Amino acid sequence: MKFTADGSSIPVIDASVHIFFGSNRDMRGFLREPYRSRGIPDAEMDWYGAPGGEYAAGTKPEGRGKYPGSDPEFVGRQLFDERGVDIAILHPMTRGILPDRHLTTAVLAAHNEMMVTRWLDKGEYSSRFRGTIRVNPEDIPGALREIHKWGDHPGVVQIGIPLQSRELYGKPQFWPLWEAAAAAGLPVAAHVETGESIGFAPTPSGHPRTYEQYLGFQSLNYIYHLMNMIAEGVFERFPALKFVWADGAADMLTPFTWRMDTFGRPHLEQTPWAPRMPSDYLPGHVYFVQGSLDGPGDTEFAGEWLGFTGKEDMVMFGSSYPHWHSGDIDSLPSALTAEQREKLCWRNAAGLYGIEIPVPSGTR
Repeated sequence: MKFTADGSSIPVIDASVHIFFGSNRDMRGFLREPYRSRGIPDAEMDWYGAPGGEYAAGTKPEGRGKYPGSDPEFVGRQLFDERGVDIAILHPMTRGILPDRHLTTAVLAAHNEMMVTRWLDKGEYSSRFRGTIRVNPEDIPGALREIHKWGDHPGVVQIGIPLQSRELYGKPQFWPLWEAAAAAGLPVAAHVETGESIGFAPTPSGHPRTYEQYLGFQSLNYIYHLMNMIAEGVFERFPALKFVWADGAADMLTPFTWRMDTFGRPHLEQTPWAPRMPSDYLPGHVYFVQGSLDGPGDTEFAGEWLGFTGKEDMVMFGSSYPHWHSGDIDSLPSALTAEQREKLCWRNAAGLYGIEIPVPSGTR
């Protein structure tokens, strides 16, 4: 529970907490041959390192592993005891898209086993963690095996895929995965992957020069995927499917949706499998984790902007802990209404993930 400056309190569900293995050696301990002996990129192997370092100050546990986000008790103390978070949605960070799809699947399976055995099944804070199982969209049979293995675990609440796909996620080759996710009742969360590996350039025009450009442009890829999924009729075909764009870009949704709606009905003959206006497919299907770079910032019209295109019912708070841009609800725009703040801080996430959370008296 987070206590605000006026003395009131508000529940907090952190929808984006990044977890890691303690080291590469630690990860290999969860791999089986023939994959344990294979060459695998380091978790920090990407071409755009943050100038001041990848992780926020104070997030690395001394003597307990190489990476921040690798020690459940340390993370639990920082989130629950110090930041006032009630429930944290864990998202394992892996190695990007590797050339061998079977190796990618093995690495993801190792992360899933680590998350369940270390974070969800034991420890002081295990009851307050919820998990994202990572699957490989380029290996549908392997992805379905992971869903079958972990989908019924009471602590697992969603499926995670990399933003850096080599095809748009509305394409038919991904449909069996979306069908399985909907059947399991698990939302699918797409997140920027930490390992660059063999992913395509982050913009349609190639690689930007600086980290600032990379980070600023990357979220556009969420919109590319979403618009393609709408045009390909994915949400019409799988009405129970829910998608989470888990690292910002909600601020880009409104202008792109306006553009898509402009061509929605006049060009219906081109997409008869998606007969409704594009914006009609957003409610109940599409969610965003609020990113620290999302606009418009702390302005007088921030609440009005959040209401456009129904974003106030889609956006969830996520800290991106332990990364350098890790956020806190104290930095949310002051112009948000009390109802908008509650939706963003916990109500939207509680509804999506089926989380029951104690509500203080006086809360709507």
